[in-house]
Amino acid sequence: MEKKYDASSIKILKGLEAVRVRPGMYIGSVDSRGLHHLVWEILDNAIDEALNGYGKTITVSLNKDGSVTVADEGRGMPVDQHESGVSALEVIFTVLHAGGKFEEGAYKTSGGLHGVGASVVNALSEWVDVEVCTNKRRYHIRFMDGGSKVSALEDLGSTNKTGSKVTFKPDPSIFTQTAFNFQTIITRVQEEAFLLAGVKMVVIDELNDKKEEFLYEDGLRSFIEFLNEDRDVLHKPVTFDHMINGIEVNIAFQYTDSYQENIFSFVNLVRTKDGGTHEVGYKTGFTKTINDYARSIGVLKDKDKNFEGSDVREGLTSIISVSIPEDKLQFEGQTKGKLGTPEAKNAVESIVSEHLLYFLQENGDLAFKIIKKIQKAANVREAARKAKEEARKGKKNEKKAEKILSGKLANAQSKDASKLELFLVEGDSAGGSAKQCRDSKYQAILPLRGKVLNTQKASISEIEKNEELNTIIHALGAGVGNDFKVEDINYDKVIIMTDADTDGAHIQVLLLTFFYQYMRKLIETGHVYIAMPPLYMVKKNKEIFYAYDDAELAKIKSGGKCEVKRFKGLGEMNANELWDTTMNPLSRTLVNVTLEDLAVCDRRVSVLMGNKPELRREWIENNIDFTLEEDYRVM
Repeated sequence: MEKKYDASSIKILKGLEAVRVRPGMYIGSVDSRGLHHLVWEILDNAIDEALNGYGKTITVSLNKDGSVTVADEGRGMPVDQHESGVSALEVIFTVLHAGGKFEEGAYKTSGGLHGVGASVVNALSEWVDVEVCTNKRRYHIRFMDGGSKVSALEDLGSTNKTGSKVTFKPDPSIFTQTAFNFQTIITRVQEEAFLLAGVKMVVIDELNDKKEEFLYEDGLRSFIEFLNEDRDVLHKPVTFDHMINGIEVNIAFQYTDSYQENIFSFVNLVRTKDGGTHEVGYKTGFTKTINDYARSIGVLKDKDKNFEGSDVREGLTSIISVSIPEDKLQFEGQTKGKLGTPEAKNAVESIVSEHLLYFLQENGDLAFKIIKKIQKAANVREAARKAKEEARKGKKNEKKAEKILSGKLANAQSKDASKLELFLVEGDSAGGSAKQCRDSKYQAILPLRGKVLNTQKASISEIEKNEELNTIIHALGAGVGNDFKVEDINYDKVIIMTDADTDGAHIQVLLLTFFYQYMRKLIETGHVYIAMPPLYMVKKNKEIFYAYDDAELAKIKSGGKCEVKRFKGLGEMNANELWDTTMNPLSRTLVNVTLEDLAVCDRRVSVLMGNKPELRREWIENNIDFTLEEDYRVM
């Protein structure tokens, strides 16, 4: 049984310092991402309570006044007097690094650090209201102007409820925008509901009268089904869980007919996007067990090499969720993106080996089907390896690349890859203008003819047969698929430059799908950009102005006669206009493409790039306004 959760559980490590002055140090940014990070900080505290068995419902409300409320049914934050002389609740919301997770026994497992996030949210808000129900009493405290206490802790009377309710309104002097996105909240909350089996998650949008509820009794099984909804699957999701040395391991996996592997890992409900020891244990245990089983049924002979991990995981969707006690929890680096706990590798590997072998033995026909799929992947990989070895003899490979790129790629003169840019340009006309105006020392131009192949369900062999994609692969020079090595790319920036219309957006989506599926590290390491050409050219008082949206156009037009030209495509710009507005590093705007949530991204790519093009077009038309108002990080 855990220790009593009271004021003695709250340990002050360091006072609240400079959060308002340097908010990026605490929440990453002051744009939409940082804004929503405030919600995640408070939500994580509520989830920690549910994760440790306290409460069955968590509610997030977007209120009409622009504030957000997060309510749980946990034990309620402690309100008794802290050793510092004020209430523990005040300490939680006013002192950085004050929280229950620092005291051994307060929580068995946790993802967030209870109190750290609360104080940061308080510092970056106009006001914060906190209601706590604990020990059969209801309490209230309010803060304003970045954490100043309005009044002392109030006792509002008796109650039979338990839990905490935090309402806060972000400070508009801190954030570039303060409007919360309902869909962003929904996406995060649904993912948490999958991981918290049996806990109801509710999201309410009072302004637009919307409400969503998520409750998954099957947890990871439902998560796998959700992720693979638009894929053809080989079998029903397989799930198993076990505990070793205090580490609880929950696994779910399902094979699909796709060519990509997707692993989603979590530690104490925190997404570990960079993997870690639990992923290593999973991959090791899975690959070894598959190989041992394949030999036991005679598919692999004594003379045969083992299947490689990439063969085993081709088309495999996996979820790894582990719960690790606080005293064993280790993350690498400042973020929680990569698990470093050594014991997690052994625990996951042991559990996967035992349970996967049992599954294979009990489902012989399906197991044989899976093994044959893996064997086919291995044969394709081996054939590709031999072909590459043949191509490397002499200078055949270089000559092949030169032949593919000849007449298409206008390369840069410099050999310093860290300074080079590759523009993927829609159409020969725009490509011609780009070649004329570019800085030939650092900028390379590759015109694309029409829409490229949809690679959502394409194999490597199909991709290499596609002229446009094959040209891109050879231009980047870093391989493709499992052979892709981001450190070998020939360019620091890969810039997609298309017309500001639906067809241009479609080409962007197709290229991003290709990069996501077969060169994912290119996106993850921040090398992919989207160029932002203007929509209008305005002549006013003998001066030339460019407008990137209708609002900017209206501002330019006010107070005088203007001649307005709407650019229907890049090809309508002359070389000088294209350089000044879209390619000149001193005046252009680039959008850096990043992966915020791999599970969300994979789901959207699967649905939008699947067998229903009408869904893809509908999404583009509903979500892209061809302005600078998109929620991206602008460079």
